[in-house]
Amino acid sequence: MALGSNPQHQQRPHHSHGPFSDGFFHNPDFDFELRVVLGHAFSGAADTGEVLAAVESVGEHDHEAWFAAWLALGSRVRAAGDDQAAAGNDISASRSYLRAATYLGTALNAVASLPSSDALLSTFRAHRAAWDRFVDTTPVSIHRVSIPYEGTTLPGYFFRPWGLAGSGRTLIMNNGSDGAISSLWASGGAGALQRGYNVLMFDGPGQQAMLFEHGMPFRHDWEAVITPVVDYLLGRDDVDRDKIALYGISQGGYWVPRALAFEHRIAAAVVDPGVVDVSSSWTGHLPKSMLKLLAEGEREKFDRDMELAMKFSPDLARTWEFRARPYQKDGYFDTITAVLNYRLDNVASSIRTPLLITDPEDEQFWPGQSRRLAELTPGVSTVVPFTADEGANFHCEPLARSLVDQRMFDWLDARLA
Repeated sequence: MALGSNPQHQQRPHHSHGPFSDGFFHNPDFDFELRVVLGHAFSGAADTGEVLAAVESVGEHDHEAWFAAWLALGSRVRAAGDDQAAAGNDISASRSYLRAATYLGTALNAVASLPSSDALLSTFRAHRAAWDRFVDTTPVSIHRVSIPYEGTTLPGYFFRPWGLAGSGRTLIMNNGSDGAISSLWASGGAGALQRGYNVLMFDGPGQQAMLFEHGMPFRHDWEAVITPVVDYLLGRDDVDRDKIALYGISQGGYWVPRALAFEHRIAAAVVDPGVVDVSSSWTGHLPKSMLKLLAEGEREKFDRDMELAMKFSPDLARTWEFRARPYQKDGYFDTITAVLNYRLDNVASSIRTPLLITDPEDEQFWPGQSRRLAELTPGVSTVVPFTADEGANFHCEPLARSLVDQRMFDWLDARLA
């Protein structure tokens, strides 16, 4: 059974071509995570040699060693950054801190498969501390910001393009369910800055700091999040109100179009990939008997059978705990019932914003949903395929982020000229 909103615990799809088509690991979780990290190298958020060296001796199903390898690598690179900063070498330090944030963010994801989640908060704090040290030492103009939101604030980072006169074009970057904020640097953040965009990254409800530090859960009605973000940007004199773009990665491929159905001040948007029904990743592998209990509202029977299944699969139980945490519902039935609200078929017709939808071959988490989103948004959507022949297959094209940047920003530039 596939759980949550990250393409872990999925069977690797069959395909006959593409880079390392047999995988770096036979374990699909390890293989996908490694592809993601290696894909960060083009933006300076990873270094290929130290990554491969760190995981070389990790066994296929040794989750403790996997976590330890990333934690050790991130801690070592963070310590090197501290030494470089103390010596006044801020450029070297900022690069080390950025890589350390990537590695510690990967360690944070690895906690999902550990017997205990005791390391969760400390690992998150180590990751965020490395990212904040990058913010403090990089020559890029970055400001920590607080975005007013329903009686509290959302933490964010506002980047100004370096070496370029500000055009006012601004890209809001909407993360997925459990992505580290540093991952947005390699997923379009650095590319946007190079092209003269302002960039706003933030933690929304259920994401990173808002979940781990404040216990705030996800919400399906994401327009309640994006509208305050747009309001905040419109209060800045360095933002052109007519040139605000919005990018959503992974489960952000649901949240962004959901928001666009109600928030019409966005000039153009990109989803990577398109997600019409988040719940399919939770229910897709449930047996028919369980789906029947779910449809008939049999909470007690459903929870009883799920509890029995978890007893026979400790790995599944740990995955459930990690993936269900941001929804903060009691019991299996109530959690999946909540996730069933994360669908677009009843609101997509209200989207008027030009929308670019990536469609990677071998999408292992929401297959076919990019095309389905395009069908629901005729007249505004452009679908861009990414293929194994290009080395751009799998969820969010992990080994082809430069190619994604090129296609995404060429499209955005034409609409925000």
